[in-house]
Amino acid sequence: MTKLEAKNIVKYFSHDSHKLKALGGVNLKVEAGDFVCLVGPSGCGKSTFLRIVAGLESPDEGQILFDGHPVAQTGPERIMVFQEGALFPWLKVQDNVEFGLKMAGIPKEERAKISHRYLDMMQLTKFADSYTFQLSTGMKQRVAIARALVMDPDVLLMDEPFAALDAQTRDLLLVEMQLIWEKTKKTILFVTHNVSEAAVLGTKVAIFSNRPSIIKKEVDNNFPRPRVTEDETLLKFQQDILAELRPEVKKSKD
Repeated sequence: MTKLEAKNIVKYFSHDSHKLKALGGVNLKVEAGDFVCLVGPSGCGKSTFLRIVAGLESPDEGQILFDGHPVAQTGPERIMVFQEGALFPWLKVQDNVEFGLKMAGIPKEERAKISHRYLDMMQLTKFADSYTFQLSTGMKQRVAIARALVMDPDVLLMDEPFAALDAQTRDLLLVEMQLIWEKTKKTILFVTHNVSEAAVLGTKVAIFSNRPSIIKKEVDNNFPRPRVTEDETLLKFQQDILAELRPEVKKSKD
């Protein structure tokens, strides 16, 4: 069943008093339970596209369909995790995780019950009473992911959430993210610059062209899980993606 569909998404930006066409008609179908990774040249509009899907920006042309219905604003069925977790440093970890539930009017005891499940899932239970400024960057991202998951969205939108992490922490979270996806059955749209990351995580990789961007190619990923970055069986898959990306990256630098 198609959970999310982008139909001919076009987006312009103003640049030096000129209109710059960033997205040139993006089309994408995401089935329920898919883990779709978006890769492309730097500045090609992947994050802009994700923000349009989230309802944080509006397209100049085209529309986003959720369960077949057009969406034009944010909604609890689509929750975004940013590259920087945007956590509240004056709140403890559990309070950060429960923030959306509190705003939704969920009673305290029920909030605690829900948050404990995801604190445990993200291995944050023993840090529940810590302040986020006391945590490493990797731990902060765990909190941001837990905060998104407690809202039980249909679609989780992730904008390079591991980009600022060291390699060891990222590789650990890549394994854990697969386990979380398998446990929760969430539909995930995940922006990354890292082809290895896309190969490990995605059920499908959508490759963006240079601006004005379209989705140049979609590649299904049927390799068995759990996957790890050093898995040699994934190398050919990564090479195929890179072969599609290289000419687009070259165009972006010309």
